[in-house]
Amino acid sequence: MTRRTFCRVGIVLAATPRWGAAEPSHDVTFVEDFDELWRTLGERYCFLADKKTDWDRVRSFYRPMALAAEDDAAFTEVVRRVLAELYDAHTHLSDPPDGAPRWPLFDLLAQRAGSMVRIAAIEGGSAAADAGLKIGDRIIAIDGQPIESVIHNLMPKCLTKPDPAADAYTINVAVAGYRGKARLLSVSSTGNASRDVLLPIKKWPDLPDVENRMLPDGIGYIIIRSFSDTTTADTFDKALASLRDAPGLIIDVRENGGGDTAVARPIMGQFIRERTAYAIMRRRAGAGLSAPWTEYVDPRGPFTYSKPVVVLTSHWSGSMAEGFPMGMRDIGRAKVIGTKMMGLGAAVFPIRLDRTGIQAQYSGEPVYDTKDYPRWNFVPDVEVADGNDILAVGIAEVKKAIVRN
Repeated sequence: MTRRTFCRVGIVLAATPRWGAAEPSHDVTFVEDFDELWRTLGERYCFLADKKTDWDRVRSFYRPMALAAEDDAAFTEVVRRVLAELYDAHTHLSDPPDGAPRWPLFDLLAQRAGSMVRIAAIEGGSAAADAGLKIGDRIIAIDGQPIESVIHNLMPKCLTKPDPAADAYTINVAVAGYRGKARLLSVSSTGNASRDVLLPIKKWPDLPDVENRMLPDGIGYIIIRSFSDTTTADTFDKALASLRDAPGLIIDVRENGGGDTAVARPIMGQFIRERTAYAIMRRRAGAGLSAPWTEYVDPRGPFTYSKPVVVLTSHWSGSMAEGFPMGMRDIGRAKVIGTKMMGLGAAVFPIRLDRTGIQAQYSGEPVYDTKDYPRWNFVPDVEVADGNDILAVGIAEVKKAIVRN
């Protein structure tokens, strides 16, 4: 999907008004890249038919901004806003600048509760958790601005009508704040006065993508934090080999934002003895989607782990960290325990705009389980209420399976 790069050139357009004076020349490099972006998404973005986005209006609304952009930074902001019109957390700039809105989910999940916006979940170990925010807290303002004003300013501008999905997305963009900047949230708990809570930028510890240990009851435990590194499958193999005698296994993808199918699929292959379907996919075809095709996992490894397996998920399990639990369940090798995940329902394609070199990604191939149920609606076999101990529930479930086994 990466396009060839042309040398950046200015193409000058001149118009002659009726009084005879020449209009100042314009460099249309930006507008040509805008047209490329708009056309590509219009032809290939897989969820366009499901959105309330008027795609023609997107062009008429943002194209003049692209033409008027004075520099790369201004045009990059136009591109960001065009992508945000699709209110899809999987569709965004590849490397947004500081000051741009963060992608949701960041460290908070917020939801409407009647006329209010409340915190529904908090990522463990985050600045929001450190600051003492609680599930159920009402968010009143962000950086001194009323929450509804912030949401209104960030809401897509080219909707044909209000969409609860756009509202939910924008709420979580609002509470995520801006890249490279701390946030000040004004919140109130039930029966308490409002208080200001500063959420500083927090540097996360540099942890390995795969860690393993034996839990006190002899249950094997493997954390996978990313499916991005090509060495992850080999590291997982070693972790699994060290736990091959454990009577049950827990695989934890709660801190995993996703990665590559080519990394996750070989891991699944360690748990089966024959080629098995794990997902169904489609891609954009005209105004709709193509006929489906089936994706398979092949057996892999010097041994097959055949004992009970549980996969743990959270709201922060995203993309391939959603496809992995769904796939493990559909190959018949795991029960999924935790919360509903991020809801990123498609494989993504990259795009590199020819003239400016701006890079982005967009949802290109929607993913379904083997019964053709959408990945973005996938829920765990055992849902754990927000704030409860997911690992404890997972341990209890794998112990039950060991007894049955």
